[in-house]
Amino acid sequence: MSMLLSCRAISKAYGAQKLFAGLDLVIHNGDRIGLIGPNGSGKSTLLKILCGREEPDSGAVDRRSNLVISHLDQEDVFLEHLGPLENLLEALQSSPLPEAQKLNRAQALLSRIEIEDEGRAVSLLSGGWRKRLSICRALVNEPDLLVMDEPTNHLDIAGILWLEQLVGSNSPLSPPTFVVVSHDRRFLETCTNRTVELGPTYPTGTFQVDDTYSRFLEKKVQFLDQQHKLEEKLANKVRRETEWLRRGPKARTTKAKYRIEEAHRLHEQLDSLQKHTRAANDIGIDFSATGRKTKKLMEVRNLRLTVDDKVLCKDLNFTVSPGTRIGLVGPNGCGKSSLLNLLYACARGETEVEQGTVKVAENLAAASFTQDRRTVNPHTSLRRALAPEGDAVVFRGRSLHVVSWAKRFLFRPDQLDTPVGTLSGGEQARILIADLMRQPADILLLDEPTNDLDIGSLDVLEESLVEFEGAVLLVTHDRYLLDRVCDVVLGFIGGGKIAMFGDYLQWLKALSEGGATSDRQVKNEKKKTLEEKARKPGRLSYLDQLEYDRMEDDILAGEQTCAELEKMIEEPALAADPVKLQSVWEQLDQARQKVEQLYLRWDELERKKVQ
Repeated sequence: MSMLLSCRAISKAYGAQKLFAGLDLVIHNGDRIGLIGPNGSGKSTLLKILCGREEPDSGAVDRRSNLVISHLDQEDVFLEHLGPLENLLEALQSSPLPEAQKLNRAQALLSRIEIEDEGRAVSLLSGGWRKRLSICRALVNEPDLLVMDEPTNHLDIAGILWLEQLVGSNSPLSPPTFVVVSHDRRFLETCTNRTVELGPTYPTGTFQVDDTYSRFLEKKVQFLDQQHKLEEKLANKVRRETEWLRRGPKARTTKAKYRIEEAHRLHEQLDSLQKHTRAANDIGIDFSATGRKTKKLMEVRNLRLTVDDKVLCKDLNFTVSPGTRIGLVGPNGCGKSSLLNLLYACARGETEVEQGTVKVAENLAAASFTQDRRTVNPHTSLRRALAPEGDAVVFRGRSLHVVSWAKRFLFRPDQLDTPVGTLSGGEQARILIADLMRQPADILLLDEPTNDLDIGSLDVLEESLVEFEGAVLLVTHDRYLLDRVCDVVLGFIGGGKIAMFGDYLQWLKALSEGGATSDRQVKNEKKKTLEEKARKPGRLSYLDQLEYDRMEDDILAGEQTCAELEKMIEEPALAADPVKLQSVWEQLDQARQKVEQLYLRWDELERKKVQ
């Protein structure tokens, strides 16, 4: 593969904040790179350096001559008064192509957006359609390298699937090489063939694997395990050398100076390794349930919701009990957030519905997470946002100092006086999650809680929601989160109709079939989902589920290896070579042991699924 771009030992810092140092990255033609890492690790900055929009503080970036790079930023900037076609043509203004060819290319990409009204101004488009248009504008000049920063932001599930088809296929309109920053794990698994993680956890500043995202996760676990073993081994050596140094002057003769120097070197090496290991700390998300055993927390019957003369839902029926996990899915603008807000207001006894009933258990404790970051005053300090009533918070009956509470959400003590408005989207999301955790609840109503969270925080959020003993109503476009957490989904299928589905794939199928779902189908789907709840794959962790999905193939491959080795042993020629025969026997024994271990592991995962 030919090289397109090379970063050699580049470093970047903003003031005292060092993003990365000594970073090496080579991009070849055909690479489809997923760039991940904790919030603040410098992912967006690195993309800008690749495009030449920013310069590194040190190091060098070498680009192939005449390399065409397109940058899809998180913020969509258009000529707002013009239509979609005019904006695509404007992006081709400096191109030497004939005007007719420019028009053909722009129209070909515009046809991929599937926009309903191509003639209206961009300023009138929703966030999802603007994002689709922005992606096509980045592709219209047929770049050699496409750089995308969070392209799934503002896209609903259908839009994310559209994007996967656009960038993951081999059509002439698809980019041959791209680097994408994304927290959508399904998107990374589907569309990338290489993963690069930035972070201080790694001695070189990055961990790079030329394989799928799932294989990256497996190799990352192996690497961190090796780091842990190395730290233990090094700590034992340091302990022995320290004991030697403490024995007194007689032991520290001139002949042993090398041991003194070696002891100091080991101390420095251990300090460096522990520094990297500690950098991998996760956010401490842990939602508190009240432990309430009421059979019905909320009962919705024949509910109708109308906003601005638009019927968002009608004849909606469902029941929420402790342990219920319901995902709300639908196109952008269909009314998911409005419905969730109505249910939260009903849970608090603050509103009445226009039609139907919403019955809630007496003294129901409900907690809500909203997309709107403006719920926290931007001028408020981080200290006051985390601990509104003083320098301590009460969590699970214990008083915690605000410094300890802030560290739990990956905030540094020197950030406590920082105005909330200057923090990143991910940091503001962590503030809202911290506030939610202080409220013991019977039911959590969460509206896009994954926005701006990095993958490490998403993993912890999922585990906390799975372990939460109360009920969860969840609006999200994160498909893995839906599969991992939710037992059923309420899917908006048009015309104010909402139906119950086993998962988002069934909802998408209903949409493609025109949303035709009878009440009997809905009941059957719900019954089927409840029956399969105990063995639902999403009950396994992400890595366990990936392992389980491949287990049958791995066992078949192992048994095939055993069969081939057994066939070799039966060959007369092998019997004449005792050394080779012994080697094959050892290989066969190892292969049989591996198959046996796979079967045992398969049984273990099966048991975990039904717990």
